[in-house]
Amino acid sequence: MSAAVQPGLPLFPLNTVVFPGGRLPLRIFETRYIDMVKQAIADSSPFGICAIREGQETGTPAVPYPVGTRVRITDWDMPETGILHIETQAEKRFVIRHTQVEPSGLLVGTVDDVSAEPAVAIPHEFELAVEILRHIVDEYGHAHFPAPHAYDDAVWVGYRLSEVLPLKLSTKQNLLEMNDSVTRLRILTEFLKRQVN
Repeated sequence: MSAAVQPGLPLFPLNTVVFPGGRLPLRIFETRYIDMVKQAIADSSPFGICAIREGQETGTPAVPYPVGTRVRITDWDMPETGILHIETQAEKRFVIRHTQVEPSGLLVGTVDDVSAEPAVAIPHEFELAVEILRHIVDEYGHAHFPAPHAYDDAVWVGYRLSEVLPLKLSTKQNLLEMNDSVTRLRILTEFLKRQVN
C-alpha cells in the first residue's frame, strides 16, 4: 500500500518571525485567512507563519523565507463582523519544499519539519542575556511569556530574546534558521552589549 500524501500546510506570510514556544496574537480580516483560520479552528489543525522575503502582507501572495514555524490557535474572538482576533502558540519549525497558490490566494506549502533543538546549559558569559530576559518577562507578565520558563536553557532564552529584541527581520530570520543555540545567544549578547554601551 502506498504512503498517504500529507496535505499541504496553509501558510501565512507576515512581517514577523515566530519562534517555537512563542505566543503571537493576530488580527485576521482578509477572506483567504479568515477561511484558513475557521478551518484550523474546526479541525484543531496548525498553519504556518513565515516571514516575508518579497511582497506585502495583503494582496498578491508574498514570497516567504524558506523556514517558518507551525502555530496552533489557542483562543479566538470575533469582536466585529469580518474581523477575527486569534491567539496562537508556536510549535516546531519547518522548511518549505514547494508552494502553490490556491484560487482564493492562499499559499499552501509542502514542508518538512525541522527537529527541535535539544536543551543546552547556558555558558557563564551569557548571564547578561538571561538577566535582561528576566526583566522583560517580569515587565510584560506571564500572558506574553507563559510558564514554564527555562532560564537555564540556551534554546528557550535565545528564542524569547530573539522575539522581543528590536532586530531587523532578516536578522530574526537568521536566528530562527540557526541550529546552534550557543551561537544564537552569542549574537544576541553582542547586540545587547551594543545597546548598553
